[in-house]
Amino acid sequence: MRAYLDNAATTRLDPAVLEAMLPLMTEDFGNPSSIHAHGRKVRTVIERARKTVATLLHTSPAEIFFTSGGTEADNTAIRSSIETYGLKHAITSPLEHHAVLHTLEHLASRGIIKLSLVEVDEKGRLNLAHLEELLRTHPDTLVSLMHGNNEIGNLLDLETVGNLCREHNAVFHSDTVQTMGHYRHDLQQLPVDFIVGSAHKFHGPKGVGFLYANANTKSGRGPIHPFVHGGPQERNMRGGTENVYGIVGLAKALEIAYAEMDQHRQYIESLKVRMIDQLRGKLDGVAFNGCSDDLTQSLYTVLNVSLPSSEMSDMLLFNLDIAGISASGGSACTSGSNLGSHVLSALPGNDADRGAIRFSFSKYNTPEEVDYVVNTLVELFQREQEAVK
Repeated sequence: MRAYLDNAATTRLDPAVLEAMLPLMTEDFGNPSSIHAHGRKVRTVIERARKTVATLLHTSPAEIFFTSGGTEADNTAIRSSIETYGLKHAITSPLEHHAVLHTLEHLASRGIIKLSLVEVDEKGRLNLAHLEELLRTHPDTLVSLMHGNNEIGNLLDLETVGNLCREHNAVFHSDTVQTMGHYRHDLQQLPVDFIVGSAHKFHGPKGVGFLYANANTKSGRGPIHPFVHGGPQERNMRGGTENVYGIVGLAKALEIAYAEMDQHRQYIESLKVRMIDQLRGKLDGVAFNGCSDDLTQSLYTVLNVSLPSSEMSDMLLFNLDIAGISASGGSACTSGSNLGSHVLSALPGNDADRGAIRFSFSKYNTPEEVDYVVNTLVELFQREQEAVK
C-alpha cells in the first residue's frame, strides 16, 4: 500500500479543477492584457475568477490580487506595508513559516525595521498578554501572525488578535495558507488587513495564490504600493502576465472547498481522531506536539507526533518512505536539510532526541491508510526492540 499523508505540503489536484483549467491551456490562450478578442475573452475569465474568490471571502474583487503563491503574497503584504506606511517595527512569533520569518529577519538585518517576537509556551500557544505589551510599547507597527501553524497545527484567534491590533493602530497580516479552503473567512467581519491563499494547499494547481489587501486597512491607512513592478496587471498591483489557467484553477478549487467544507471537515477530522486513538493505544510513550491532538485548538488536517526516543529517530521518515508512506518532519520548505524544525526548536522544553513526524490529511485519504501507517510505526519500533535484545 502507498499512503500520502503530507497534505500540508501540497495536495492532489481535484479532477474538476483540471477540467476547468484545460481550455485556458489550449483554446483560450490569449494574453489578457491584449485588447483584441482573444485577450478580452481571457481578461473576462480572470475577472470572473477574482469575483468568485471575493464572493466566497465576503469582500470586494478590488481587494483580491493574484500572485505566484503564498510566499509572494506574504512578501507583498509585509514589505509593501512597511514601505508604504513607513513602519519601523514588526511583531511576529518564532513559529511562523519562513516566508514570514525570514522576510522580517532580513528587513531587520538591513536596519529597515526592529523586530520583536511574541513569547510562546511549551504547546506553542502565543502569550497574548506579551503581544499586548509589545503593541503598547510599539503602537505604530506591523503584526504578522499565522492563522494555522503548518507544522504543529495550532490555530490563532484572528478576531482577538485583530481587535488588539486595531486598539493600537497596528497593521495586521496573517498567513492563512493552511486554513484557506479549510475554514471560512468572512472579511467583512474579520479585523485583518492582509490574508493570503495558495491554491495547491486546497486541491488546486501549484504556482498560484492570492493576496487580500484591504483597500484602506482596518487601521485607516490607504492601499499599499506594489511589490512586483513591470506592468499594469492586477490593477497596477503586480506586474507580469497573469498565470491564467492557474487563476482559474484556484477559483474553482476554492469554490469546491467551500461547497464541500463541512462534509470534508467531518470526514478528515475522523481520520485524525482515528490516528490519535490508535497511536495512544498501540505505541507506548507517544506524544503530540503543539496543540495538534486538541481538535478545538488545532487544524483538523494536521497531527504532529513525537515518537519514543530511539536510535532510528533520524531514519524514521526514510523508513516510512520505504514502506510507501509519505509524511514530513516539518515544513516541506526544509525537507532534505538537517536543520531540524525551527518550530519544534522554539517550543520551551522540547526534547530534540525524540523523532517528530507531521501527518497531514485530505479528503482523498482513507481509514485503511491511517491503519497502515500506525501499524507500520508499531512494527518499526518492535523490530528495533527485538534487535536490541
